[in-house]
Amino acid sequence: MIVVLKNNVSPEEENAVVEEIKKLGYRPHVMHGVARTVIGAIGDEHSHRDLEVLNAWTQVESVTPIQKRHKLVSREAHPQSSTVNAGGVIVGGKKIQVMAGPCSVESEEQLMKTAHAVKAAGASMLRGGAFKPRTSPYEFQGLGEEGLKLLAKAREETGLPIVTELLSQDQAELVAEYSDMLQIGTRNAQNFQLIIAAAKTGKPVLLKRGMSMRIMEWLLAGEYVLANRNPNLLFCERGIRTFEDYTRNTLDLSAVAVVKAESHCPIVVDPSQGCGKASLVRSMCKGAVAVGADALLVEVHPNPTEAISDAAQQIDLEGFAALIDELAPIAESVGREI
Repeated sequence: MIVVLKNNVSPEEENAVVEEIKKLGYRPHVMHGVARTVIGAIGDEHSHRDLEVLNAWTQVESVTPIQKRHKLVSREAHPQSSTVNAGGVIVGGKKIQVMAGPCSVESEEQLMKTAHAVKAAGASMLRGGAFKPRTSPYEFQGLGEEGLKLLAKAREETGLPIVTELLSQDQAELVAEYSDMLQIGTRNAQNFQLIIAAAKTGKPVLLKRGMSMRIMEWLLAGEYVLANRNPNLLFCERGIRTFEDYTRNTLDLSAVAVVKAESHCPIVVDPSQGCGKASLVRSMCKGAVAVGADALLVEVHPNPTEAISDAAQQIDLEGFAALIDELAPIAESVGREI
């Protein structure tokens, strides 16, 4: 921490700050400048009390941390990029993984047809919602445990690991029993007790960005996963809420570059939620691959117009197969493969 004193502070006032820094468990290093005095407080911020209390002192101008608040997810803590193993699929390596499937599990026929088709086209994981957080209480809320059982059956038939959303702490063990990766959705991106519950299952956690969440808030939410001894964290950019209403959300591809610079954890892009229009999904996938995404989360449905939820943003099976073909040269151009 760096403590900057105000102009013309007396030796007695300076000494009082130095003594307080020592009392709080840090080793002070005093540097006298022409106009101001700067004190470097050396010590582990995890182990000692927060020096920001000194902001209340009249002789103190500012207190600035020199370590990032998101210590565990930052590249300061782990300079090399991490990988996450989800049911045998490695996310964060050279291969860009594609997680594909319907927004909601609607029936066995719908799910199995989708699962086999996306596997044949090149998907490496199956996504699908068993529990659905909906804006209206009158909209389809998912099949619940029956949906989880269908996802497990699809995994058995296709070999595709499962990623599905977790909505409450009470469901954590149940959802973890059936899935290979737990998704924390945008509405729960700062539900810290839910994130902790997900982390404690030991399963990889896919943390979506909140719809109005700053990147630093998102990184700090992810810190809860690693702080609870689960190293298997993935961030997911899924669009944020802006003044623009042509698309459902504004897919922030710049966030991919920022997170790659700030954090060692893999980052996934969900272009389906990100733009809310099936016609734009393929273009957004290409952009995500070009900017450095480690994986894509794509909503696919056999008959999108008949989908019970989010019909407008789901691409059909033929469109998904075409997408994989189109992504291959882009991935190759950035030293990756699809």
